[in-house]
Amino acid sequence: MRSYDGRADGPDAAEVALAAGDVTEGVVRVGGTVRRPAQPQSPAVAAYLDHLEAAGFDGAPRFLGRDGQGRDVLTFVPGDVAGSPPEPWAADAELLASVGRLLRRLHDASEGFLRESGFAAPDGGVWRRQLVPVEVPVPDPEPELVCHLDVTPQNVVVRGGRAAALIDFDLAGPGTRLLDVYNTAMHWAPLGAPEDVYEGWPVHDDWARLERVRILADAYGLDEEAREAMPDLAVSRCASSWHRMKASAEQLGGGWARMWEEGVGDMILRREGWLKEHRQEMLDILLG
Repeated sequence: MRSYDGRADGPDAAEVALAAGDVTEGVVRVGGTVRRPAQPQSPAVAAYLDHLEAAGFDGAPRFLGRDGQGRDVLTFVPGDVAGSPPEPWAADAELLASVGRLLRRLHDASEGFLRESGFAAPDGGVWRRQLVPVEVPVPDPEPELVCHLDVTPQNVVVRGGRAAALIDFDLAGPGTRLLDVYNTAMHWAPLGAPEDVYEGWPVHDDWARLERVRILADAYGLDEEAREAMPDLAVSRCASSWHRMKASAEQLGGGWARMWEEGVGDMILRREGWLKEHRQEMLDILLG
């Protein structure tokens, strides 16, 4: 892991705390950089960010190295980021469409990265999912590329009302285009039982939230085959997500255990029931 030389700190090297994520604390800004605690998957994420930079993708931070405290150093990406729960402005339909376009650009830039190695993490490293061994009811789809897998409103930097960049690549790893699109829709529609819609979110109607899935799919350019597969993928991912969240809570503790204690497992089961109930509606909207 290369060392950071301080070139992006700027004249003011004071540390400013940034909002903590669900499981990552201790993230600070120093001048033009962000410092994050190093994690087992950090070398793999660094290699992925290096690939995106070489591919000319401008919608992600650059990895600069490790500082003297052993923290990962990334470029700071200016712009607005939705809070938790996301503010009403994040429900804008044009913003959602721009998220779809940004995700497509990310996937196109990711093509070819580690394909010859079967998407194994470089230099003997690990991806986040490999940290928690768990058997899931439905096998993961055969990976097509390395992707983000956590495009939440909190992980999209917005400028001028449009998605400009993705941040927090900790959960990045092998996946499929459709899986990443669905996971993004799950957070941005959002998909789930009405009682689990974000507090203050201006889009509550079931049909309107499903329409947001179509907006995302259209902007991404999702083909008909993928649209037909999305409703069943959505349902099958719920059981896998439940088992993975439970295993993460038990094996990793910390924020994962807190989320489990706060009822994320029950929320996933409610989402599964809602998706089953609205499966045909989702399909009709996606293909309409």
